[in-house]
Amino acid sequence: MPDDTLWRRLKGWLARDPGGAVVTPPPRDPDAGAGRVAESLRNLLDDPGIPASIRHELAADFERIQQMLDKLERGELHVAVFGRVSTGKSALGNALLGRDAFSVGVLHGTTTTAEHATLDEARHDGLVLIDTPGINELDGEARERLAFEVAEVSDLVVFVCDGDLTREELDALKTLAATQRPVLLALNKSDRYGADEKGSLLTHLRLRVAGTVHADDVIAVAARPAERQVVEVDAEGHERIHRQAPAIDVAGLRERLLAIAAQEGKTLSAINAGLHAGRLTDQVSTRIAETRRVLAARLIRHYCIAKGVAVALNPIPVADLLAAAGLDAAMVVQLSRVYGLPLTRTESGRLVAVISAQLAALMGAIWGVQLVASALKGLSAGLSVVVTAAAQGALGWYATVLIGRAAEQYLIAGKSWGEAGAKRAVADIVASLDRDSILREAREEILKRLRTRST
Repeated sequence: MPDDTLWRRLKGWLARDPGGAVVTPPPRDPDAGAGRVAESLRNLLDDPGIPASIRHELAADFERIQQMLDKLERGELHVAVFGRVSTGKSALGNALLGRDAFSVGVLHGTTTTAEHATLDEARHDGLVLIDTPGINELDGEARERLAFEVAEVSDLVVFVCDGDLTREELDALKTLAATQRPVLLALNKSDRYGADEKGSLLTHLRLRVAGTVHADDVIAVAARPAERQVVEVDAEGHERIHRQAPAIDVAGLRERLLAIAAQEGKTLSAINAGLHAGRLTDQVSTRIAETRRVLAARLIRHYCIAKGVAVALNPIPVADLLAAAGLDAAMVVQLSRVYGLPLTRTESGRLVAVISAQLAALMGAIWGVQLVASALKGLSAGLSVVVTAAAQGALGWYATVLIGRAAEQYLIAGKSWGEAGAKRAVADIVASLDRDSILREAREEILKRLRTRST
């Protein structure tokens, strides 16, 4: 069970997601929290409601969710070692491990791919270190992108610096913190500083990262201390000069990592997986909504054409409007299926009646003109019939657009008009559409079809 101080800090780390919404931490029983998150990941992976096309489009994200689920089930905590080129990231990883697991070289950019190694002292806690490429490698945009991607799927980040932070480092640190990963700042190569200078630098760093990294998590380390020249004087007063490497000093950082892994490892891993799953769920929802909007727009246009032409061709005054109402009800039934909220024909008819009543109240003059045009159509002859029919058909087309968009809004809201009610929703739809543009398009399309039919 975590101590209260660490738990409060954890909640501070994870109080809000990048979009500003409050994130509720898992229960204080880490096993229960991890179990619930794992179950939600399985549900997301197995959700039959996600279309195959969207699964294919987001295949990399679904694969990442599967990897996170596997990690949760293995009880692992992944720690990314992150920072600028030549700050000693790989050397620090090796020092923490107690063996040469990561390559270390004198050239910039030695680490070109992410490498994993289980920390010896924490094998039972499942702590895994991830070495990353340097973020400022010249011509290394791909490496920097990889480093951010690795950090995003890690549960915790050790950000390595070797002095005061540059603007680039500070920006990267803030970017990482915004991903809701707890960050520890390791001042490496601290053996280069005297005691007073090191203390002053640590104080300065803590002030610069205040609000991003907790003061206790700014830790001095010496992963690969530089050799020093040592002068020894023997009993006879002879001097002998030789080089000596000081002892590695990573104990403070190792203890902090082990404490987090033992006390909060499962919780951190679960929260990270949950946040990523939440983002994927939002992406899936957006893609599904986009797909539905495209299908709905295509469906509404299909019924606009059918209704406009039917109204224009019907020789019986007023009767054409009754036939058009039937087409509107059929369209709403089809729209309800697109949005996964099927309506019966009766329910669809009632919905069309509600929308039509609101449209009549808003646009009574238009419907009056439509009724007059319907009556005149039977009395006209020759070209005037075509022109009048096209005008009335265009009005029928426009009415179908309004009814379709209003019904779509009702379905998007889960068969609800919302707090403002149907009147406000329909008025907003009317205000959002360019009537003249729609009527012009409708007249041109109907006239073309009428002339083709006449020919």
